[in-house]
Amino acid sequence: MAIEIPLPLTVVFAILVLLVGRWLIGRIDFLARYSIPDPVVGGLIVAVVLTLVRVGTGTELSFDMGLQSPLLLIFFSTVGLGADVRTLTQGGRKLLLLLAAVVVALVLQNVVGVAIALGLDLNPLMGILGGSATLAGGHGTGAAYGQVFGEVNGLQGAVEVAMACATFGLILGGVLGGPVAQWLIRRHHLQPEAQSVASLGPGEVPKDERRALSPESLIETILILMLCLGVGALLAERLTIPGITLPTFVWCLLVGIILRNALSLSGLYRIDGPTIELMGTVSLSLFLAMALMSLRLWELVNLALPILIILVAQALLTVLLVVFLTFRVMGRNYDAAVIAAGQCGFQLGATPTAIANMQAVTSRHGLSPMAFLLVPIIGAFLIDICNALVIQGFLALPWFGF
Repeated sequence: MAIEIPLPLTVVFAILVLLVGRWLIGRIDFLARYSIPDPVVGGLIVAVVLTLVRVGTGTELSFDMGLQSPLLLIFFSTVGLGADVRTLTQGGRKLLLLLAAVVVALVLQNVVGVAIALGLDLNPLMGILGGSATLAGGHGTGAAYGQVFGEVNGLQGAVEVAMACATFGLILGGVLGGPVAQWLIRRHHLQPEAQSVASLGPGEVPKDERRALSPESLIETILILMLCLGVGALLAERLTIPGITLPTFVWCLLVGIILRNALSLSGLYRIDGPTIELMGTVSLSLFLAMALMSLRLWELVNLALPILIILVAQALLTVLLVVFLTFRVMGRNYDAAVIAAGQCGFQLGATPTAIANMQAVTSRHGLSPMAFLLVPIIGAFLIDICNALVIQGFLALPWFGF
């Protein structure tokens, strides 16, 4: 029996997820010490409870997720509105280094997936589905390739496997990021750099320039965010780039960056940093809470043991890569540790998970504006292009028949 939960009650569930997660983190030292995000803790608990209800009674709750897409667009708009061009120019070389590390990770994800699949006498396409197609690619990319593999190669259950792998990755991405960063910070005795105008958090302005939160500042901020969403949606609908498909949230991010710096350089208007930061944090928290509380965990139970072996190997690979590759090439400093937490999120799950990981770490140890600049650019845009090229390169190998 399916019970449809209307949108207002879906929001109630999402807020309760956040409150439960925060309450548990405040009382369980392990969760606080390793910076596990609130929505991950609360969302997984609710998902487990709902799975037990489904198994025990046959009742399945179906949530109205109509707010998920707007929340995601608002969040990425706030990220763009917090990207000052001064910090952007500082991140050029590091952006290329991080991109190179991510490409290496994409290739190795598929190498490991295909190698284990062949070793376990599985179709090597299962290795792609257990690799970057679903982990770095997420549910959307995974579903697309699963459908192609099912139709072209007759791979049975390809879409179901893809959805389960993406779900598994989303969970691991949110669970592993904080502990990895915490281990790096403690092992290397890392601290954030001294705070300055050039090293503020995303969307922040110096304290002496901040405006008090008020109905006027909130309305003005909503106006700017809706402008980012509206222009971003129009650009996504009307502009096409040959060979590249940019999702709407990337356009919103780009509009936010342009708007923030145009207003700043012209002096026409000062972005209200605290209100932007508040809107972004609330939107991201609610988005992740909705995503995690609606996970269909019973699909993971149906995963065959060989697929589970591939996914566990992928989790181990990601941790090793961020510790021994990304952390080192990014400078072995505090920013590199926060970036490592973010890469765990988007390399295994999704960019919102990466941002939540970094927020959990920085709320405990201090700001890392460089991480909040680089990770959204890589995770929301560049990784999808690189992932598509890497997957197509693998599919051109003789094993796959494409």
